[in-house]
Amino acid sequence: MNVWIYSIASVFMVSLISLIGVATLSFGAQRIKKIILFLVSFAVGALFGDAIIHLLPETFEKISSRSLASLLVLGGILLFFILEKFIHWRHCHMDSCSNHWHPNVSISISGNIIHNLIDGMLIGASYSISISLGIATTLAILLHEIPQEIGNFGILIHSGFSVRKALLINFLAALTAFLGVFFSLVSRNYVANFTSYLIPIAAGGFLYIAGSDLIPELKHETKIAASVGQLAAIIFGIAVMASLLLIE
Repeated sequence: MNVWIYSIASVFMVSLISLIGVATLSFGAQRIKKIILFLVSFAVGALFGDAIIHLLPETFEKISSRSLASLLVLGGILLFFILEKFIHWRHCHMDSCSNHWHPNVSISISGNIIHNLIDGMLIGASYSISISLGIATTLAILLHEIPQEIGNFGILIHSGFSVRKALLINFLAALTAFLGVFFSLVSRNYVANFTSYLIPIAAGGFLYIAGSDLIPELKHETKIAASVGQLAAIIFGIAVMASLLLIE
């Protein structure tokens, strides 16, 4: 019962992040850019930290075959590559979105729905292993979702949607994470080692997102002060993940 409560509460918090886009309306473009770059840097540290400090050690503890565990990590990387290549889901963050090709809005929304569904599955699987792992994974997803949802909101507004409709679409897409949690927690009762196999897939996905999508976003800023700030935010994200070891 605790696993269900923690999982649902975590997904609810993640879903609320879909409404954060409206908070950017009162900020200027330059201020938004600075905020986004800090959040993306923080998310990089959190995703790398969760994958390497929490998910990978848990993977090699739960799965006796190192080869299988490694293949599942690679499977996670390939899964998120497939999402980007064939579903055209992109990690875009406001002004940086103009640098990316975007398909029609319906495909972008579909990709967001699948993304949130997977997030819910990963949260449920993490809590099934341990509460501390669930908290770490939820925090990593939460920090990554903030800039992502701001980007999604910007795409919809740029495509001609009203503020209210853009927020509603983002929120409804976010709610699919509940389906992911339900599927993950129910499947563990019928499929042996189901949640244990999802953990390395999550690790691979987090490594892919941080390394392939988010870090390239940071390379556009070359000023020394901004670059040092990005590095500090990445280290801070890693430190936050490391500090969660204290609650295990």
